[in-house]
Amino acid sequence: MKKLRPTIRNTIFNYWPIFFIFTVWFLFASPYFIKGLTPFPSSYQVNFFSPWSSYTELAGPVKNNAMPDVIGQIYPWKHFTVETYKIGQIPLWNPYSFAGTPHLANYQSAVFSPFNLLFFILPFIDAWSVLILLGPLLAGLFMFLFTRSIGASREGSLISSISFMFCGFITTWLSYGTLSYAILYLPFSLFAIEKFYQTTKIRYLILLSITIPLSFFSGHFQISLYFFTTVLGYTIFKFAVKRNLSVFLFCISAILIGLLFSFPQILPSIEAYLYSLRSSIFQKTEVIPWEYLPTLIAPDFFGNPVTRNDWFGHYAEWNAYIGLIPFFLALYAFTYIKKSQIFFLFFCGIFSLFFAFETPFLNLLVDSRIPVLSTSALSRIVAVYCFSFAALSAIGYGLFINDLRSKKLKNILILFSFFILVILSLWLVIIFKLFIPFDKIVIARQNLIFPSLIFILFSAGILFLTFIRSKKIQKIFVLAIIIIISIDLLRFSAKWQPADPRKLVFTDVHISNELRKISGYSRVLSNFGGEANIFYGLPSLEGYDAVYLKRYGEFIASISDGTLKNSARSVVNFPKDTVNTYNSMNLLGVKYVVHKISDTNKPWTFPIWKYEKSLDLKYDDGKFQIFENKLALPRTFIVGLYSVIQDDKEIINAIFNKNFNISKKIVLEKDPVVMQQATISAKADILNYSPNKVVISTKSDKDAILFLSDSYHSGWRGYVDGNEEEVLRANYSFRAIVVPKGEHLVEFKYEPDSFRYGIYASTAGFLSLLVIILMLKKKKYLF
Repeated sequence: MKKLRPTIRNTIFNYWPIFFIFTVWFLFASPYFIKGLTPFPSSYQVNFFSPWSSYTELAGPVKNNAMPDVIGQIYPWKHFTVETYKIGQIPLWNPYSFAGTPHLANYQSAVFSPFNLLFFILPFIDAWSVLILLGPLLAGLFMFLFTRSIGASREGSLISSISFMFCGFITTWLSYGTLSYAILYLPFSLFAIEKFYQTTKIRYLILLSITIPLSFFSGHFQISLYFFTTVLGYTIFKFAVKRNLSVFLFCISAILIGLLFSFPQILPSIEAYLYSLRSSIFQKTEVIPWEYLPTLIAPDFFGNPVTRNDWFGHYAEWNAYIGLIPFFLALYAFTYIKKSQIFFLFFCGIFSLFFAFETPFLNLLVDSRIPVLSTSALSRIVAVYCFSFAALSAIGYGLFINDLRSKKLKNILILFSFFILVILSLWLVIIFKLFIPFDKIVIARQNLIFPSLIFILFSAGILFLTFIRSKKIQKIFVLAIIIIISIDLLRFSAKWQPADPRKLVFTDVHISNELRKISGYSRVLSNFGGEANIFYGLPSLEGYDAVYLKRYGEFIASISDGTLKNSARSVVNFPKDTVNTYNSMNLLGVKYVVHKISDTNKPWTFPIWKYEKSLDLKYDDGKFQIFENKLALPRTFIVGLYSVIQDDKEIINAIFNKNFNISKKIVLEKDPVVMQQATISAKADILNYSPNKVVISTKSDKDAILFLSDSYHSGWRGYVDGNEEEVLRANYSFRAIVVPKGEHLVEFKYEPDSFRYGIYASTAGFLSLLVIILMLKKKKYLF
């Protein structure tokens, strides 16, 4: 036992920062582990999203109403992903939005995230909670590994870890489980590069290649591009410093292999992007104004959505806070800018800010029309700033403490004077009511008190350290500073992160069972969003997604007056009351209409009162009614007549012509070489309908054309009795296939070439990695 005790003490001494990281993380995650609350905005959901919001007994206080996409997109997409895996299919296609849309390719679905395995082990809400809460912990551990690998002290590495795990970018995007994960692997990648340079062990090369797909599979292409660019830049930087060509080439090879591993996600996403409206929109969005700079010191200077007093800016998109003291230490590292490591990190941080704020660099990026980067929220590049300056804080801490101990006070006094000047300037702005609206002065004042207090405590501690020579007391004060940093960032992150009752997360309400009864392949028209349509499996004509099919959006937009129109940027709303609305509903097989009773006579809802003879009431609970549409066409039917038109405007004009019989004729863009038949006896029945496959039995007395009112995509393949036949684009944005007379089995399968080529590329990457491992083993490189 006597021999074990020193070992335990040494272990605790050596790894106390890791224990500290886990402790701070546990405090952050304690609402889940101790109180059973979940990091999901369920109170927001039941208060503001249908159908839950109609059942007032669920209502309660809402903490954070600034993350609607978690409810309307990310959570239901994750639910659909897991449920599709459970039926033995890769979730490539989502039939519940936009009359069908790519799912894997929309990227934020994170279909290949390894954390999806959690949902096969734990109950869904627990798997979700663990997924969200693990983000800061992984970010902190990875940052600790990286900063230690570049020579930072334990204390400095701990400061940078806490700074990164609760930085503004990770905090505000944490509940999505996508953007935060896409960036948190960055220090892990750089750690692998550092360790391979130091040891040339194969394990670090393998680790480097794995971190690339881990980011690209996390669910946000834009952030992964920033991640990849930084990793590539760091590799080039290391070569410039070390001049070791063989190690550089191996690192580059590992990075490219990692990119190949990511191709099953990247190639379909590029294809989806090119098919979407987003690919043609190049404009400045979410640019941070220079007036927002005070938030680097006082994150809530302009208010906070949680306290409902934010009055300037976009808090979630523009948040770059890394902690007041870590920010100070990062700037202190700048005084040693000639050190190569500091130069690289500082350059990355400042460079990213130049593209986040209104600068000529940002205008150049937009004008260059670079796909994804020039069409997305530009401010999100602050993710790289948060990483870079958090890492700099580790280096800055070491330099600061060394200068303090050796009485080199010039740079320290200059930087302290600068911070004092900035904070005093902000107080003067408040006291003399300058630049800030009079009614917002109180908000700015209250939110500047805590940062000012932190800086006063930090200054007092440093002043005390200057005169104290006892190393034990110095260590205590350093620990106190770390605790102050932790309190600052825990307060900041916990304030934003919801911790809501798990029982409210997509809870069942009175209409839930009825919605499940009408789920399947029969279309449903409602004012629900994806939170209900996708979660309950209701095929909808509407949707919300950045990369939905542009052509489908144009078709829906054209319903309003029958002329070709562009669709909205990310949303497709079905016109509820136009001259073409009802015929379009019937053409697209809308069998059920869900009506919110309180919306009666409102302009945004479908006017059921105008179609009483065509609608049968099937359900009424006093809040919602469900009607069956008696005139809806089947989801799939056979026609003998068609027109071949290639001009987009003429196609739309033809479809919405009053004389066009939607049940007897379709418009094609390619001649099917089938004799047209004015009269035909035919029948089509859907035998199986799943995300990636639709099986239909057909019976016809003549050669004809089978129409399916699902969105057309080049990735859909058609098979008649097992023989491949061309899938034709019909009625501007839907599917059709030629069927011979007689009885046949028709299959539509979603088999996009982009995904197949991605699998080939990933396989090539795996084989390449094996070759490199064998090469290194022959040269006696160690694992």
